[in-house]
Amino acid sequence: MSCTGYRWLMTAVNEPFVRKEHIFAAPAANEVTVAIAGCGVCHTDLGFLYDGVRLNQPLPLTLGHEISGRVVACGIDVQTWQGKSVVIPAVIPCGECDLCRRGLGTLCRAQKMPGNDIHGGFASHITVPARGLCAVNERELAGAGMSLSEVAVLADAVTTPFQAVLLADVHKGDLAMVIGTGGVGGYAVQLAHAMGATVVAIDIDNSKLDLLRNYGAALTLNAADLDARTIKQEIRGFVKANGLRATEWKIFECSGSVPGQTLAYSLLTFGSHLAVVGFTMDKLEIRMSNLMAFSSRLQGNWGCLPENYPPAYDLVIQGKVQMKPFVKLYGLDDINTVFAAAKAHKLTERAILVPAMQG
Repeated sequence: MSCTGYRWLMTAVNEPFVRKEHIFAAPAANEVTVAIAGCGVCHTDLGFLYDGVRLNQPLPLTLGHEISGRVVACGIDVQTWQGKSVVIPAVIPCGECDLCRRGLGTLCRAQKMPGNDIHGGFASHITVPARGLCAVNERELAGAGMSLSEVAVLADAVTTPFQAVLLADVHKGDLAMVIGTGGVGGYAVQLAHAMGATVVAIDIDNSKLDLLRNYGAALTLNAADLDARTIKQEIRGFVKANGLRATEWKIFECSGSVPGQTLAYSLLTFGSHLAVVGFTMDKLEIRMSNLMAFSSRLQGNWGCLPENYPPAYDLVIQGKVQMKPFVKLYGLDDINTVFAAAKAHKLTERAILVPAMQG
């Protein structure tokens, strides 16, 4: 079944999005069409629009990869999804290649990322492969004080740091540090805390740090006021005072900035695990031999395996990860205003664009 809707298209770098009416064709046998409830605005989207980060598909293209909604049409092979509320993975592996069969779906070379490989979520509808969809229960969400629109950022903002926390094997007794506590890093703090770690949150915005003291941060440090050496000394003092291990720190770089990445690298100690979660096109100079000398690991992190979405969702439903204080809904028709505000660092919560809302 086809349906009529619209898309907000990126047509060129540094140009406003353009709304265009669109007829969404009936989905293929293994696809579904989702009426979008919400789509989060990610730092990656800003990179595409303003910085000219290379897209995998030519323009015009609909951006947006943090998507929730309701299935309104199904291909013949996936009829069981009809009418279900879902979160769409930000990275959808093919599920059939050698990498996928070996559990390495985030490396899949046939993966589909909405807003990069296919049209994304800044639209009324989207058609995607049914494989990997994460079913959500709107009654459960309501019980947790959440709406279907608000849970959109489970895709990427929550699940990407969740994948990083899993790869780092965070558990009780660990010391975890999160550098950059914005839209992704704030959830990294909560996730590491939920796994039993003692968490240090580092940012340059005191308002973010103050908030995170209520959501899992045992120690907060403002990197605008302290140099890297002093920050490491503060952490060592905290470790000693609280009987924590002085080795094997789990470090999560979520700022996607050269200063943040430089600081994260300077915090390496013996047996550390440094997860690079944030993205920047900028380069930095580091001494790689530190990894050798400290017997430490440097781990990249691209998205999250679809099979890890349900346990991340469960943490939200259980109240171990709070989303609502960190998001704000806007009408999709306000997309250009919201993107401009995000670029100017004027947003204090992660923006979610909602097609049903009027500007």
